[in-house]
Amino acid sequence: MGKPRIVVVEGENLGKVFYLSEGVQTIGRGKGQADIVVADKSISKIHATLEVRDDVLYLIDKESTNGIYYNREKIRQANVSDQQFFGVGDIYFRFEAGEDLADVIKDFQLRVTTVLDELKRKIVGQEDVLKQLLASVFAGGHCLMVGVPGLAKTVTVNSLSEVLGLDFKRIQFTPDLMPSDILGTNVLVNTSDGGKDFKFIKGPIFTQLLLADEINRTPPKTQAALLEAMQEHQVTVSEQCRKLPSPFTVIATQNPIEQEGTYVLPEAQLDRFMFNVHVDYPSLREEEEILRRTTMKQDLPLKQILNAAELQQYQRAIQQIEVSSYVISYAAKLVRSTRLEGEDKIDEVASLLEWGAGPRAGQFLVWGAKAFAAMDGRLHVSCDDIRKCAVPVLRHRISLNFQAQAQSINPVDVINKILAMVREPEIPKFL
Repeated sequence: MGKPRIVVVEGENLGKVFYLSEGVQTIGRGKGQADIVVADKSISKIHATLEVRDDVLYLIDKESTNGIYYNREKIRQANVSDQQFFGVGDIYFRFEAGEDLADVIKDFQLRVTTVLDELKRKIVGQEDVLKQLLASVFAGGHCLMVGVPGLAKTVTVNSLSEVLGLDFKRIQFTPDLMPSDILGTNVLVNTSDGGKDFKFIKGPIFTQLLLADEINRTPPKTQAALLEAMQEHQVTVSEQCRKLPSPFTVIATQNPIEQEGTYVLPEAQLDRFMFNVHVDYPSLREEEEILRRTTMKQDLPLKQILNAAELQQYQRAIQQIEVSSYVISYAAKLVRSTRLEGEDKIDEVASLLEWGAGPRAGQFLVWGAKAFAAMDGRLHVSCDDIRKCAVPVLRHRISLNFQAQAQSINPVDVINKILAMVREPEIPKFL
């Protein structure tokens, strides 16, 4: 276990850690007066007392000028649990009672390497696909896998659920699939007293990892049934909201070559997917290995490496990885360079597009970059991590115009052009 600590989560001291000792301590701006000194004019010289008991931080205001805040309310005292936020004056902190973040990320790096090795026992090649899927899951996002039939997309997702220890359900999307087939429905049942009542029968969406197979084969009405679930992690049936299990991840597959009997996913639905993962053909050696393994009729059992609780612990740790303002600026400029207007637009790019990516693309770039940094065992995000996410995040968020399509330009070509033209922000040098 690491030492209890509070971490600054905004402002000039973003990421600064203050370790807490046993007993009662004071926090304030007065040097030599407070045990924890935070130099901010909104904080009184002796602002509040802090004491950790049984992994709970007991916070008491000491008649300060600007008070303390908890759950968005100004209060006199608060009992703050692990990973919760509180404010002292205008400065907000996160209380961490558990393991040190560096230890958690180091452990995560070892475990995710084991997960990859276990998946490779069944999945031949496709290492980039596996890493992108894992980055999306650990960042709390959803994935759209695009590839021709027979590239083991379904097997990959099923194997992922086994290794991560998640409840798994698969829905085969068809033209006659209805929203109630996904969400569930109310049925009339007999009660024990001889009466009648409605009972809700849960649909397959009530799971931790949902495979939406061939999602573009069902009409928009049914596709839209996933929107609330993917964004809010809940579904509404008969005016009643029902929470979905946690964690909740949707991985959808789509066949890019068949157009007959398919329904193009609307932009609002595509935007819910964090990554668009392209599954390509295997190399010659990989295909030979696939033929060797699959024709021996041996079903390799996979080991469970993680469980849902551990996955959520790692998700919380990844969210805590700090991102510098320079990396944030780089991610924002990449996204803004896809748009047709604004000071950051690139004429050469804008001439090829009908529309560009929205702010959610920037969020997913940063979240994905955090996951890739954690998979490398790092507590900082680099611009290289952002670039690693650029294609899977932006590929389905930009739309090519007729001119680009006539020149056989694809979205990846445009994204690579943006990556080549957008420079990293310069870090100021202090002499």
